[in-house]
Amino acid sequence: MSDMFDVPRACSDSISSTASLSTLRLMLRQRLSQLLTCVEDLSSDDEVNEEVSRTLDEAFQLCGRYTNKESFRLHMVTWNVGTAEPPADVSSLLQLDSQPATDLYVIGLQEVNSTPVRYISDLIAEDSWSHLLMDTLAPKGYIKVTSVRMQGLLLILFAKQVHLPFIRDIQSTYTRTGLFGYWGNKGGVSVRFSFYGHMLCFLNCHLAAHMNYALQRMDEFEYILDTQDFDMYNTPYVLDHKVVFWFGDLNFRIADHGMHFLRSSINNNRFNLLWNKDQLTMLKKNEPILQEFEEGPLQFKPTYKFDRFSETYDTRAPKTWLGFAGKKRKPAWTDRILWRIKTKASDSEDESGSTTSSADDDEYPVKVTQDMYTCDVSYGVSDHKPVIGTFNLEIRKKVETALVRLTAEGCWSADEDALLTYTILETFESSTWDWIGLYKIGFKSASDYITFAWVKDDEVAANGEVVMVTVSKDELPLLAGEYVVGYYSSNMRTIIAFSPTFQILESKRAVMEGLIPENINGHEK
Repeated sequence: MSDMFDVPRACSDSISSTASLSTLRLMLRQRLSQLLTCVEDLSSDDEVNEEVSRTLDEAFQLCGRYTNKESFRLHMVTWNVGTAEPPADVSSLLQLDSQPATDLYVIGLQEVNSTPVRYISDLIAEDSWSHLLMDTLAPKGYIKVTSVRMQGLLLILFAKQVHLPFIRDIQSTYTRTGLFGYWGNKGGVSVRFSFYGHMLCFLNCHLAAHMNYALQRMDEFEYILDTQDFDMYNTPYVLDHKVVFWFGDLNFRIADHGMHFLRSSINNNRFNLLWNKDQLTMLKKNEPILQEFEEGPLQFKPTYKFDRFSETYDTRAPKTWLGFAGKKRKPAWTDRILWRIKTKASDSEDESGSTTSSADDDEYPVKVTQDMYTCDVSYGVSDHKPVIGTFNLEIRKKVETALVRLTAEGCWSADEDALLTYTILETFESSTWDWIGLYKIGFKSASDYITFAWVKDDEVAANGEVVMVTVSKDELPLLAGEYVVGYYSSNMRTIIAFSPTFQILESKRAVMEGLIPENINGHEK
């Protein structure tokens, strides 16, 4: 890995740190003052005891705002892969051995091979990039949650298994901007979901190319924001979400500077000399919507345009359509990762025209800190280098209870039918099309099940009802291994609950069918 920077981390918060903390401290002092008054007047009076108890509860709730927060590590990648097949290994790109371990991976690709035959085959089976990412991440315990594809644009979300029951309300959409909105070679794809009750949205874009189209890129971005909508009453549009990550091949160039100055500045690692002519940075000064987004410092090499399989910038002059030699492409930071936190200033107006503000921002703030923003120049399959952004999301969970409890009852083996039970713990939009899958530990996605069984098929189960489901022995694996069962919600489009890990025992049929030897070293198996 190269070009990492050692500067103060970029950080943003959903509330003003100084103002919010001082307000909370004042409220806490008031509650404790009330408590002291109550203690001074303490007697056997039940009303006084009740007041003491209530005041203590309020004080502890306020204290909880300081301590009841958790941090989650987000690893993002954007890469224009230039229609290439994936490299053999993407371990360094994903930083699999990083500590603390990553909780969420969000990968955005552009220019995935989308010739008609290839695109149709990818719709039937996963594309080669998705296969490689799943094969790399699944052994580490990461599961593909969802993905969205529009021609060459691909966005994939992976998560640790423990988080899946709390990733809910998943929806995706896309917007074409190529050929006046009729072609999907350019545009944006997005995925939104609730993460422990906080609304997140990831928008992967590939905007118009070439130096002179900066304003068109801005128009395309605003068009994407205006046209993408979701079937969610509280977050119908991208910017309604608590946190938005905007990333991709945004195609902004470095204006005015000549090739010699550009390359000299890059070779001497004086990237700061180029920042003021970066088109995205320049547009930020005049575009209010861009001012709402944050980005870490560009302390890495411009990621475009390289000779393939090298760390050398473009040395081949492309031919023009008349056959004359064209100009070499100037290096540019075309590939970017930005983020936006919806602040309290983004208040909503009710029907009467008055502005209202929810206490939700104070009680459940979100803090985003960028730990790394860099590129990995070691990958050469494309003329772009991949950009990596790692973030720390600090949140107070709004939801901590799974919607369903699942249990694999008794011992499981293929010698007899198995039994599992499930109980609906909280109301959700359940369906008779929901199903429960059996998964071997290390599985890749919700569809990577060994077998499945429909939930209660005559009616939706009631809250608290223990429902028994039988799994035929003929559907169970013959060899021993570690497994879980997972409840898939067809309406929520994800696995919303897992059982604890359990062991499936080796079946006697395994020996009969020759899957294992009858004896090992002379001993009967």
